Amino acid sequence: MTTPAQSALQTSVARLGYTGGQVIQEFGYDGDVDDDFRFAIEDQTGTDLEDEDYQEVADSSLIWWRKDDGDLVDAVVDALTNLGDGGSVVVLTLKAGRPGHVEASDIEEAATTAGLHTSGTVNACDDWTATKLVAPRTGRR
Repeated sequence: MTTPAQSALQTSVARLGYTGGQVIQEFGYDGDVDDDFRFAIEDQTGTDLEDEDYQEVADSSLIWWRKDDGDLVDAVVDALTNLGDGGSVVVLTLKAGRPGHVEASDIEEAATTAGLHTSGTVNACDDWTATKLVAPRTGRR
């Protein structure tokens, strides 16, 4: 039986586009991350999250980011290194009012500088908001 909290996590994970069989490379893991959210991703994909040292192709990159972590542009560019075609980067930031909160404008600027754009924000879990970054679509003629 699924609790309401678990159901909310599964919905958040699904809204980020995670599907079965995907490989997700995780960056910025620390003691403050939401393990239940991480487990919900692993349940949805059926795969374990890969760490920063992973060298194969990933379907998505997941970045846990705090205000004092350094340069977000560098982190996004690093997350693109192993990303396969059509892959996405998900940046998790602490919600407003929490120490380490990052402004949405900073995420937008980092995405643009890295050649990406934001594709939506999801209330990921209690303390974290997820912003999905994707490559711009090419125009169709």
